[in-house]
Amino acid sequence: MAGGCNTPPAMDASEVIVSELELLVDGLDFGEGPRWHDGRLWYSDFYQSRVYAVSALGERETILDLGTEQPSGLGWLPDGSLLVVAMTTRRVLRVVDGDVTVHADLSEIATWHCNDMVVAADGTAYVGNFGWDIEHDRGHPRSATLAVIGQDGAVEPGPDDLLFPNGSVITPDGDTLIVAETFGARFSAFALDADGRPGERREWASVPGTAPDGCTLDSGGGIWFADAAGSGVVRVLEGGTVTDRIPTPQPAYACTLGGDDGQTLFVLTAPGAGSDRAGSGDGCIWTTLVEHPGAGLP
Repeated sequence: MAGGCNTPPAMDASEVIVSELELLVDGLDFGEGPRWHDGRLWYSDFYQSRVYAVSALGERETILDLGTEQPSGLGWLPDGSLLVVAMTTRRVLRVVDGDVTVHADLSEIATWHCNDMVVAADGTAYVGNFGWDIEHDRGHPRSATLAVIGQDGAVEPGPDDLLFPNGSVITPDGDTLIVAETFGARFSAFALDADGRPGERREWASVPGTAPDGCTLDSGGGIWFADAAGSGVVRVLEGGTVTDRIPTPQPAYACTLGGDDGQTLFVLTAPGAGSDRAGSGDGCIWTTLVEHPGAGLP
């Protein structure tokens, strides 16, 4: 076991639905963008520059090696093509039978590294970005604009004035996009029109004291999110009621629901989020069973 993947802390029974965390795999530098797809958990590793898929038994396969580029958000087009966010070059790549092409160039919209992505059923993709160089200028946060990408790769600016748009979900009816604003400590919702364009923002939930990162929607109407300000995952309902908290042995940065019944919560953790994670191999993926299965997208 890699350093840092220790036994999870004891959990308050009033805050936990079913079971404790179990280690699925270790050896991550910094995992992001987890997605349950074709019976396996797919995720990106920023500093290993790879996209991986892991079976329920912890068998890991390299899907894509991007060399020096940092992958982040993952999704799939209706034809099955894999989309991968290339963080530092601010692009979305399309992978077909191992061939990699540029699906969309976000450099006119993204003001710093791109991050998470959700892809709608029709292939429209929504991609966030940091907004500014957070690692070297923590004291001067700047807002960011969400990129909206058509199935053909055409790019349009979406909602702006977002405080670090990060994990995003789409409701089961396909009508609403919900975006985690990490430095806004809130989730913002946008009605989607027939062409997939987001409308006016409304606050879906305020989560003061947290930094919502990667997230996943469940059939009970709750959103599980990784709290980048603390070591754990949190479930919140529309309006801001927190129903559950699960502590993790390292800070949590992403989570998703999956498994055969959709009730396995996968949680990606690491000791920190900076570039010093490169080569560390001390990040982990944990699992736990929860009450409600995943719903909507991703």
